[in-house]
Amino acid sequence: MSTPPSPSLSPLQQLRTGRMPRRLVQLYAGLALYGFSMAMVLRADLGLDPWDVLHQGLAEQLGWSFGTVVIVVGALVLLLWVPLRQWPGLGTVSNVVVIGLTVDAGLAVLPPVESLPLRVGLLLGGVVLNGLAGATYLASEFGAGPRDGLMTGLVARTGRSVRLVRTCLEVTVLGVGLLLGGTVGIGTVLYAVAIGPLVQLFLPLVAVRRRAADREAQPA
Repeated sequence: MSTPPSPSLSPLQQLRTGRMPRRLVQLYAGLALYGFSMAMVLRADLGLDPWDVLHQGLAEQLGWSFGTVVIVVGALVLLLWVPLRQWPGLGTVSNVVVIGLTVDAGLAVLPPVESLPLRVGLLLGGVVLNGLAGATYLASEFGAGPRDGLMTGLVARTGRSVRLVRTCLEVTVLGVGLLLGGTVGIGTVLYAVAIGPLVQLFLPLVAVRRRAADREAQPA
């Protein structure tokens, strides 16, 4: 997923930034939609994004629900922020819990689908909704998710490019997930190609426009 649309804010700055009610609604709506979009792609069964390949593989091996694995992996990734000197925001912590809960809720609502046209429709709709949801919660400016924060922390600590670090992370989790039984397919390729442009497309539509007084009051 793309990096946040504005310069990274400290946790205190995130809370002092204006339009708090609008931003909170946007944060949790975005996270809930993100989890539901993941459930759509899972039901399509045509391939998952790299992290979800890992989540699915772990769920199959451990016998846990997909959402439980998402929460546990997110919490473990968040622990890796400590040596990287990254500080989680409200959105970071919420990301760990809300997405896991809503993906399980989505899977409970959406039945397995056998029709290929319906599966393709679920895949396309899920990827587009994922892009909108990602843009929505990123634009709330409450911090990136644990996986994106791990990437940016490694970039800061190693001095390597975002492209290189992200590629290495995603290839690693994809390989491990594949070995554990996760699903790789056309959906994996589609997600990799489409998600960045989709997030960039939706960001201007969901950006929170703060008052000038709020921007001036924001700590440096």
